[in-house]
Amino acid sequence: MNAPGPLQRRGFTGRAFAALAIMLVTTAVSAAGIRNTQAKRIITVGGALTEIVYALGLENRLVGIDTTSLYPPEALRQKPNVGYMRQLSAEGVLGLDPELIIVAEGSGPKETLAVLGEAKVPIVTVPESFSEAGILERIRVVARELGVEQRGECLSEAVTKDLAAMRKLRDQVSDKRRVMFVISFVNGRAMVAGRKTAAHEIIALAGGINAADNHDGYKPLSEEAIVAAKPDVVLVMQRGTDSISSETVFANAAFALTPAARDKSFIAMDGLYLLGFGPRTAAAARDLAVSLYPALAAKDEMGKPRVLSVNCRQ
Repeated sequence: MNAPGPLQRRGFTGRAFAALAIMLVTTAVSAAGIRNTQAKRIITVGGALTEIVYALGLENRLVGIDTTSLYPPEALRQKPNVGYMRQLSAEGVLGLDPELIIVAEGSGPKETLAVLGEAKVPIVTVPESFSEAGILERIRVVARELGVEQRGECLSEAVTKDLAAMRKLRDQVSDKRRVMFVISFVNGRAMVAGRKTAAHEIIALAGGINAADNHDGYKPLSEEAIVAAKPDVVLVMQRGTDSISSETVFANAAFALTPAARDKSFIAMDGLYLLGFGPRTAAAARDLAVSLYPALAAKDEMGKPRVLSVNCRQ
């Protein structure tokens, strides 16, 4: 049996132990002004963060990623996996002997982060903001912590230009379509994205209207609520064999009565690309916009997104 840690010997247990441990490691990093720029063994938790590290040309310093890190494809093939971002195991993380862990806000559980803090592993938490400013902030934080500010500026500039091109395209939308994002069906009821979600924000970036904007977060909707929302389009994530099909959606009694079913308007997109709010988000918004409004394709001046062709790796 392992000996109790110093905080446990002082009588801290449960939530108090977790909260204090997180506070101590956060305070220590902040007070010392540590930027971890020389860390050679890094773990990223959060698909957008891993994508940023690769875009900055620092993948050789990555020793571990989480299951949401699906891009670039070689990341999941080549890097050890520490599990799902909200169900991290301290053993799995510490077994990779990291010198720095960069996590998306909301990663956990808190008990695991507390153990990592007790082990004196520097942890940098990157704010989770589903917005244009939030994307740029993620890039800035990662580049600063890894000591490659100039590369970060390069990537931020490319992303900023792509977002500007997307705004210009979005401004040409006059008759906005109502989009309902369905993440799953639970006991026959659709779990739908409301406000304060990545789905809500990407729909807005693409020039659409979230048809389920009367609640926050993800919520199962009643059949009456779905019919009343009158979605013109149903949007889902592509996720292999677990993907929701148009047949499944439109076979539902409520969705069968919607304008989306009448017009067979159904869009499926890669989950990280659509909802990750990383460097490729402007491109994802453009692809969604053109799917919602096919006429925009002839007006699209973005061309190949800058972020996919710029070299910010050196």
